[in-house]
Amino acid sequence: MTMTEPTPPVPALDLTPQDVTNLVDELRDYHAIYSPLFQRREQREWALTYLHGLLLDLERTSVEPMAIALHGPHDKHVRALQSFVNAGPWDDARILRQHWQEVNTTLGDDDGVLLLDGSDFPKKGTESVGVQRQYCGQLGKRANCQAGVFLGYASAQGATLLDRRLYLPQSWVTDPAFAERRQQCGIPADVGFQTKNELGLDIIRSVVQAGTLRCRWLAADEAFGRDTGLLDAVAHLGLWYFVDVPHDTRVWPTEEATAPLSVLAARDAVRADAWEQHTIMEGSKGPIIADIVVQRVQAVRAGARGPEIWLVLRWNPETGELKTYLSNAPADTPLATLVRMCGMRWPIETCFETGKQLLGMGDYELRSWRGWHHHMTLVILAHFFLVRMQGCMKKKRQH
Repeated sequence: MTMTEPTPPVPALDLTPQDVTNLVDELRDYHAIYSPLFQRREQREWALTYLHGLLLDLERTSVEPMAIALHGPHDKHVRALQSFVNAGPWDDARILRQHWQEVNTTLGDDDGVLLLDGSDFPKKGTESVGVQRQYCGQLGKRANCQAGVFLGYASAQGATLLDRRLYLPQSWVTDPAFAERRQQCGIPADVGFQTKNELGLDIIRSVVQAGTLRCRWLAADEAFGRDTGLLDAVAHLGLWYFVDVPHDTRVWPTEEATAPLSVLAARDAVRADAWEQHTIMEGSKGPIIADIVVQRVQAVRAGARGPEIWLVLRWNPETGELKTYLSNAPADTPLATLVRMCGMRWPIETCFETGKQLLGMGDYELRSWRGWHHHMTLVILAHFFLVRMQGCMKKKRQH
């Protein structure tokens, strides 16, 4: 069994809001990139306040504490900031398209990876848009929550978030009992039911078709990886996917095979000496090492043979955990590249962790459709501000 050297990791974001407390001028310069996209002077000013507030070290990063910290205990400031984020008619899409250009300037790489994942937000009550008792990933069980679908980006320069969508459970869209709540939350009349996977594909299409952010790969967990329609659509966009899949996913293992096998059965057929030990990435507790084997197989489509793809098996000899991946990367893709991709989903998890622990990502007290999306847009910008500043500080230290 051979041991390979790890590929260069995605730099972790170790800059915190506390580190940028005195960088108000830099925040103003950053805000100035997006300022022209707000139609009114008041909107531009409150956008800067909200961004600044998200970066403060507060016990709870919601509208009232942010407004009080920056403008004092005046109700009019709290109400104005609340109105700006909850009901302000500013265009998230324009701001995010500009954001993608900035991400390309700072992090862009021809080998860049789009990261598709969900993130959920426990909520009390029943009035917030899209809230329902459903599986909550943050709690690991069914609970009252809102569910979001997010797209991130990672390269050798770092990682950040790109876009977001709120998932509306079908009852919110089709059940007449929710009609009044839909109206109260300001859900646009043309918003229909979409699965999380459909929302994710919409975001991916938006980024790819904008053509401003260099990217080659899509990484996602098995909730998305099991969806062959999504995978084929991603391939049609010209991306190479590298996705987790369930162990019962079937593939055609060889041209001679008379029937497809599950990827678990394919693992059982691997020779013992075919496994190679690799360092996937550097974890918080040291290097993450696994045994890897890769095979060219054919995907299953409607029971028949589909496109030729990679099957990647990753086995942890210490825990016995097996992870299985499929990828439509070309047949001549180096083994080291496939190994690197095994560790490329974690950056979006660290983005969520930073967002929720440091940037108030889940601290919002907003019930409207517009408010949820406005808040997440500004959290995305605040996160990227930290990423940019970390890069700037690193360059200064090098000189």
